Amino acid sequence: MKSLFHFAFNVTDLDIARAFYGGVLGCREGRSSATWVDFDFFSHQISLHLGLPFKTENTGRVGDTLVPMPHFGLVLALPDWQAMAARLKAANTAFVMAPQLRFAGQPGEQHTMFFCDPFGNPMEIKGFESLETLYQV
Repeated sequence: MKSLFHFAFNVTDLDIARAFYGGVLGCREGRSSATWVDFDFFSHQISLHLGLPFKTENTGRVGDTLVPMPHFGLVLALPDWQAMAARLKAANTAFVMAPQLRFAGQPGEQHTMFFCDPFGNPMEIKGFESLETLYQV
């Protein structure tokens, strides 16, 4: 079964959300109202609604770093991941975990980075040489 993912969450300012998700991340804007806006989040739908963002805690261990939980994100082909890392760096994004390679030479080798949107909603973006190795053990 092939499907698309939908995720709805809160932000406190739709103009700032548009600048970040549309401008920095490069997502195409979809439908909107005075209280929410949809984005094409790399072929998945996210709906940003006015409200208080969800509470997170740095309880997820990634190597020696504690990262925010819960979080959401993307898995990209490595060239797309590198382009995303460059866009985020150019926008002076404060990284929770700077772009880096994990599990080098092992099954599951991946590039990863963690950051938060302007409202504190945490994201992880992973990059793989081959997306077919995503679930490799």
